Amino acid sequence: MSLFENTPDFALRMDEKDPLRSFREEFLFPQHSGRPVIYFTGNSLGLQPKGAAAALKQELDDWATYGVEGHFHAKHPWYSYHEELTGCTARLVGALEEEVVVMNQLTSNLHFLLVSFYRPEGRRRKILTEQRPFPSDTYAFASQIAFHGGDPDSDLIEMQPRQGEHTLRLEDIQDRIHALGDELALVCFGGVNFYTGQAFDMAAITKAAHAAGASAGFDLAHAAGNLCLSLHDWDVDFACWCTYKYLNSGPGSVAGAFVHQRHLGKDLPRFAGWWGHDKNERFKMERTFKPMPTAEAWQVSNAPVFSMAVHRVALEQFDRAGMANLRAKSVQLTNYLQFIIEGVAKEAEARLEIITPGNADERGCQLSILAHGHGKALFNKLTEAGVIADWREPNVIRVAPVPMYNSFEDVRRFGQILKAALS
Repeated sequence: MSLFENTPDFALRMDEKDPLRSFREEFLFPQHSGRPVIYFTGNSLGLQPKGAAAALKQELDDWATYGVEGHFHAKHPWYSYHEELTGCTARLVGALEEEVVVMNQLTSNLHFLLVSFYRPEGRRRKILTEQRPFPSDTYAFASQIAFHGGDPDSDLIEMQPRQGEHTLRLEDIQDRIHALGDELALVCFGGVNFYTGQAFDMAAITKAAHAAGASAGFDLAHAAGNLCLSLHDWDVDFACWCTYKYLNSGPGSVAGAFVHQRHLGKDLPRFAGWWGHDKNERFKMERTFKPMPTAEAWQVSNAPVFSMAVHRVALEQFDRAGMANLRAKSVQLTNYLQFIIEGVAKEAEARLEIITPGNADERGCQLSILAHGHGKALFNKLTEAGVIADWREPNVIRVAPVPMYNSFEDVRRFGQILKAALS
């Protein structure tokens, strides 16, 4: 980090040699006092791609022109719309095309996948997760345990960091999995913890879970579009993710799911619906469910075309940029942000503790700042000065410089505003 400089010239040089800099022009930024805001909350809702409006208009025009026949005659036929997203999605998460499907929303997908992969039996009833996953995951786990007649208070195991630490150590997760042994049915973590920004070693966690005889799944809400993923090679059993954060697909947009190839075509328990039925026989309206031989078997309903239209635009941007290129820029951009924050804190004699791991391999682009001695007034000052970030009680500010559209100058300007707010 000593190679960084907190100067306008340095930020300009870094932006000029950024091979992804043109993507910034493909997004719409909210404005503040006549200039774009510093938008550091792509970890909650990504910016709107400029192509989103035209993509939506195309579907509205086709609806007007064709009515129901748009299912087969629209520019992007609605009947098979989700299939147009499969290739990009597989590349994004490191999967085979048959292992992924775009459908529903995140927690809905988690529930559908838990039906298949949380199968408590005998002593093997427990789910292991981190202490503070996104609350929706906790609710899903607890309700699934209760649905199977278990007790969430004893069957949901939530790992806490060691005393005085903010994040979990991999060896502690592995040891806990080993200790639970034949009591463990499922290990399910967030790929990146929403609060601390810690990225977990999903390959190592999966290996430990399988060694204990348990399934391994991940909520990738804060990992998809943020980290380079290799779900197939990591041997993950299942995963799910939303698309409105780093994937820039709009509020409440359609979500994604992954099921490993070795589970496809198997007689797994699942909640069935007609869109998961063999597409070659779907309109025969037969009484008996015949599942697709791919992850599409977990679909229950036809495609939400309007949200998929925006998602298609976003996925095409990721394909053009390349996840490896985005990740390389992300590491630089986030390291620069850490350098700026620590420098400003030292100058201002402020206790700003970054609780996100310092190792780039253990984080994405989000940094969570524990603002000791500061209440929400500090966050409000940032907002009033044109920074859109994120506040978590009691005193954590989350900032995420997204490589698709944020710049080094954004980071430098943030430092100037933070310094003024602290003074």
